[in-house]
Amino acid sequence: MGSFDVLLDDERTQLDTFVEDYRSAIERTLDGLTDEQARRQLVSSATTLLGLLKHVTWMQRVWFQECVGGTSRQQLGLVRSPDESFRLADDDSIASVTAAHREACATARAVVADLPLDAIVTGHRAGPRTLRWVYLQVLRELAHHCGHADILREQLLAV
Repeated sequence: MGSFDVLLDDERTQLDTFVEDYRSAIERTLDGLTDEQARRQLVSSATTLLGLLKHVTWMQRVWFQECVGGTSRQQLGLVRSPDESFRLADDDSIASVTAAHREACATARAVVADLPLDAIVTGHRAGPRTLRWVYLQVLRELAHHCGHADILREQLLAV
């Protein structure tokens, strides 16, 4: 194993660590809240804390199961658009959405486990991408939505 291989291993470890940190962080924004609080709409858009977790669950399924795994959204039973992915069903709860998120994360880990970062994945509508690109896109989205979730939680706790 050359020094370049060590750098790639470090990069993968770092990417995995960052993704896991953000996955945990967005779940923690629901800690100690009721289902009613998690569903409460505090901004002019339909964004809610529970809707954010539902969206990042959908987003990770899109990137890891569709883009990397090659299974279509239709086959996965996913809504087609990001906007739809925020919508809550009457029976969505902190417990059910968190369980779905954890299942999507476990599936994502399994899908990428044996792939190098330079692997070319072909399930993206705009064309081939590297696994590294997918990781960076997922990190960007997780960080973005964690920021939203932090602000919404702050608003909820201030009420």
